[in-house]
Amino acid sequence: MADANKHKMELRIRRHRRVRKKISGTPERPRLAVFRSNNHLVVQVIDDLAGKTLAAASTHEKDLKAGSTGNIEAATKVGKLIAQRSAEAGIKSVVFDRAGYKYHGRVAAVADAAREGGLEF
Repeated sequence: MADANKHKMELRIRRHRRVRKKISGTPERPRLAVFRSNNHLVVQVIDDLAGKTLAAASTHEKDLKAGSTGNIEAATKVGKLIAQRSAEAGIKSVVFDRAGYKYHGRVAAVADAAREGGLEF
């Protein structure tokens, strides 16, 4: 069983590397990176040229940790929060990096909520 999970993770990392060859965050259009675990979700807006995180949101934060953290509802809250923090940092347009995950469920919910919050991608 452990080998199957390890293989699954290796395949996701391989997909992520393949996508990252083509996607890069610039100061004008940073990368919106999503990390998904079984229980939490972390989203960052990254300028890859400078190697800096410009904005971040996560279900680890105190105000989002109150309810359930591993569902679509929590992902929607994180998406709205990252859009708000990006706007405060002066970021309007981003490149979406799904990190090898399927564009489905929580990953899609983050993207949709960020778009509703005003981010363009």
